[in-house]
Order: sequence, then structure tokens, then C-alpha cells
Amino acid sequence: MAEAQSIPAGGAVAVAAESTVATRMSAPPSFDVADFPVPHGREEEWRFTPLERLRGLHDGTAVADGSVKAEIVAPDGVTVETVGRDDPRVGRAGKPADRVAAQAFSAFEKATVVTVPAEAVPAEPVRVSLHGEGGVTYGHTVFDIGRFAEVVLILDHTGDTVRAANVEFQVAEGAKLTVVSVQDWADTAVHCSQHNALVGRDATFKSVVVTFGGDVVRLHPRVSYAGPGGEAELYGLYFTDDGQHQEHRLLVDHSAANCRSNVAYKGALQGARARAVWIGDVLIRATATGTDTYELNRNLVLTDGARVDSVPNLEIETGEIVGAGHASATGRFEDEQLFYLMARGIPAEEARRLVVRGFFAELVQQIGVPDVEERLIARLEAELAESIA
Repeated sequence: MAEAQSIPAGGAVAVAAESTVATRMSAPPSFDVADFPVPHGREEEWRFTPLERLRGLHDGTAVADGSVKAEIVAPDGVTVETVGRDDPRVGRAGKPADRVAAQAFSAFEKATVVTVPAEAVPAEPVRVSLHGEGGVTYGHTVFDIGRFAEVVLILDHTGDTVRAANVEFQVAEGAKLTVVSVQDWADTAVHCSQHNALVGRDATFKSVVVTFGGDVVRLHPRVSYAGPGGEAELYGLYFTDDGQHQEHRLLVDHSAANCRSNVAYKGALQGARARAVWIGDVLIRATATGTDTYELNRNLVLTDGARVDSVPNLEIETGEIVGAGHASATGRFEDEQLFYLMARGIPAEEARRLVVRGFFAELVQQIGVPDVEERLIARLEAELAESIA
């Protein structure tokens, strides 16, 4: 089943008096957790999420009693600071959009700020490793990328914890930032995180989200533009196993002129209780003339009983755009692909692996860091070997 929509430049659109993207939320963004009602699962933004498995992150009963081992490897010239919540860089990229994100903002004691100075081009990525050591943890991290700097950032999540966090990417004028966020948690971990990216004039932001582990993972990448000419590319890869709930909810808010965005997420699911959710919201405001945007979600169901909900939303308030569209599809293996490979002497198990690897190949290549790509391919192979066994 697939749906697609494309609106060419100058096409007729209905102009909304009030953004339906905003009205679907139970409350407007805020730093104060008291501004958000406790969700009950009937709200639009929570109706797919198993609240009972969030371990109290949504209702205020999750008390910070755990620990996360953090390691940051920063190239020369990149600075790492620990600051209080009164630091002016904290919260600049955006406000929490739901109660869990607001709870994380209210609960953290110190924030980490990683700064890449103007015009710096580090030869190596900035690597941030977070390893959960049990209990409930909260966090807030800011990545401040200076004017015309170019950097790659690797966020690696492993271990076991119940974690809520906010991550900010502040990308100044003309800068280029590539972020690879890997969720490779233990099977019992819970991870809810909001990623706010503020993309400056003529800046480029690329995000690659890879989710394998965890009991419940709920990520909320959000992009906004601080000036014209900004570009955002959001890619995602997820492999959902039996019993896992993996949810990715995206918002690209076009409010500046002549900006571009491209979203492409792909997932594979196996197991009778595997559950994936993908929500893709793109809002083109009346001021965002010259916008060019497209979003895509593809899902491959490997076994009976797995379920995925894919909801692309495109809202346009001006007809003066370059183009806009979206597409979503969910399906099983195509028999023709397997037959083609098996007819050439490739065993059925190997043919199955090749089809899945081909399905994800273009997204893996977007990472651009060889050791990370090799690790993820190995992880993918392990998942496939488990399903075949």
C-alpha cells in the first residue's frame, strides 16, 4: 500500500487559517513541564505510544536515580563545557514539544555544550558515546557550530537506562553539520529524545538516525530555519524486532524563504509484536516562498504480525514554492526479487539478506564514516541471521 502527493511550483493549495500541525499538539512548545497535561494515550501525539512502558517519563514519576557513562572525543579546536541551565546557548534551537521533553528540560542539572569555532574544519568527527548503567537519567546537550565551520558528529547510545533528553544543533550561517545518531541500546532500555536543529542562513544540516535496540525508543527530530537558503537532509534507518516499539516523529518547519528539505526514512520489522511508527510533518508557512521539500517513508515487513504506522503530513500556506511532495509505502518481500536471485544460484537465505541490504544501502552510504558504516552493516547482518534462524 502506498500513497504519494506532489505539488509543483505555482500549484493551487488550500491556505490554512491555523496550522493543523500545531493544533494536533496537546499544548504549544514550552520549557515548563506544567504547561503540558499528563498524556492518557488518546492525544494525537501519543496515540501510538505505549505509555505504560515509558516507566514514568510521561507523568513525572520517573525520578533521576541512574547514571550514564559519557565519553566525548573532540578534535583539536573543539571545546567541551559543562554549564548551568542559565547559559544563553541552552534552549536557543527550540522549546520542548511534549511533556517528556519538558520533563527532561526541567530535570537536568548541568548541560553539556560542544562548540566548533567559526571556519573550523576538523579532520575527524566529534564522537559522543553514552552508555547507560541503569536507572532513570535526564540530559541536555548543545552543539554550537560556528559560521562556515564543517564537522561530522557521531552520537552513540548503548547500555541500559530509562532516559529522556533534549539535544540541540545550532548551525550558524554557511556552516555544514552532519549528525549520525545511533540507538543501539540493550533490549530493556527506554529512550525518549527531542532533537532541535536551528539552521542558519545558507547553512546545511544532515541528520542520519539509526535505531536498532531498546524496548521503547521515541525520537522527535525537529528542524527550523533562522534565515534563507538553509538546507536540511533527514535520513533514518530502523530495524524493529519482536516486542520492540520504535517511534520516529519528525517536523520540518519552513518559515524562511528559499530553503530546502529532504526526508527519507526506511525500516524493517520482524516478529509478531514488532511495532514501528513514523510521523513526518512538513509545514510550509506563508513566509517560506521558494521552498523545495520532499519526504519519504518505506517499510519492509519480514514476518507476520509486525505492524507499522506511517503518517506523512504536508501543510502548505503559500503557492509560491519550487515543489513539495511526500510518499509512504509498506510491504513484504517481492517474490520477483527473490526469484531473480535464486534463479542465479543464490541460496534463499543469502538472497533474503541481499534484498534487505539493498533496501537500506542508500541510507547507510549517507553516514560517510567507514567504521560506523561497517558496524551498522554487521549489526544488520546479525539481525537478519536471527530472523532466518
